[in-house]
Amino acid sequence: MATSFAPELVVLVVELAESLLALTSPEFGEFGDVIDALSQPEVWLGAAAGGAFGAAIGALPAFVFTGFLVIVGSFQQQTAAELGAAPAEVDPALAGVDIGFGPVFGPHISFAAGAAAAAYASKQGYMESGFDYHNGKDITFALGSKPDILLVGAVFGIVGLVIEQTFRMLAVPTDPIAFAVVASALIHRAAFGYSIVGVVSSKADGYFDMGPFEREEYREPDVVPGDGEKAGSDRLAVEPWLPNMYKWSHVTAIGLFAGLVGGWTALHTGNAFLGFGISAASLLFLNLGVERIPVTHHMTLPAATAYLAVRADGDALIAGQSEPVAVIFAGIFGVIGALVGEAFQRVFYAHGDTHVDPPAASIFIVHSLIALLVVLGVFATGDWVPGVQF
Repeated sequence: MATSFAPELVVLVVELAESLLALTSPEFGEFGDVIDALSQPEVWLGAAAGGAFGAAIGALPAFVFTGFLVIVGSFQQQTAAELGAAPAEVDPALAGVDIGFGPVFGPHISFAAGAAAAAYASKQGYMESGFDYHNGKDITFALGSKPDILLVGAVFGIVGLVIEQTFRMLAVPTDPIAFAVVASALIHRAAFGYSIVGVVSSKADGYFDMGPFEREEYREPDVVPGDGEKAGSDRLAVEPWLPNMYKWSHVTAIGLFAGLVGGWTALHTGNAFLGFGISAASLLFLNLGVERIPVTHHMTLPAATAYLAVRADGDALIAGQSEPVAVIFAGIFGVIGALVGEAFQRVFYAHGDTHVDPPAASIFIVHSLIALLVVLGVFATGDWVPGVQF
């Protein structure tokens, strides 16, 4: 039996080696494409308006609008496909790209600007929202119509636009929107005088230790900034992003099942975005104060993308797989998205003063992984991921 199996193993190893040697190079864009994309005044005006919109109503409420728009766009795309339109003939707007992911409502604009506005408002002493953590992290809070807050939102709306369009037009193989959300947050931390990464409390055993939160321990005096009438020593030593969803076993479990949901929606719609839209829209309940609502869009989106990548035909190690196999891959990538998001929050969120979005970080990191798998010849395509749409 071992003798008959050996030739098959050798063939598999040879095929793997050939795939790794025949690397597929991403098709990058040119800087002229970036200039063309950013030479439209209406796009800049839309980004400024979207940023102000996110600042006015709050980052999370703005993101919920993204979710509903993407749901509508995804169903429109499915309807168009059922009427006989080929994938190449379907307007990208019908997948929520031009509206839900574009200027005004795109997360890199309205959400990122809302987070920046909260960081600014907290620094200026405008916020006393009752949030358990530093008010600069409160992305649920509407900041209203104060002109300087709206201006900050408008500026960061434009920042998000420039970063996203630069990455998209250069076809950098990642999620340009998610990358822009994270980059914008790191920029607002630097711009408003916050620590870029955050300060780890002496009560924590490194970045990944959530023990001080579980023991309800507080910060040392004069180490981190206070907030309004609250001194720095009144802040928890560790502030996990989701107090009900940070244990590795919980994160893995929700990642698996959210990933299966993402795969199932991709199976029935043929696009990667419906699961994301549902996940984003569900955060309406989180914003309304419903306890233990999980955040899952960084699980459903890479899961659906992986499903479509595995199902696609092509010259790759994993291509043309059956629907059940592809859904299993979706579940796996849901878990990967969940774990990456949790790891990121433990470094950049739990010890910091403002909101740096763990789902956005997970989305751009995991889609970069999917792009790498395309380059290595494991997947035939990254579906919608720039640079690897073969």
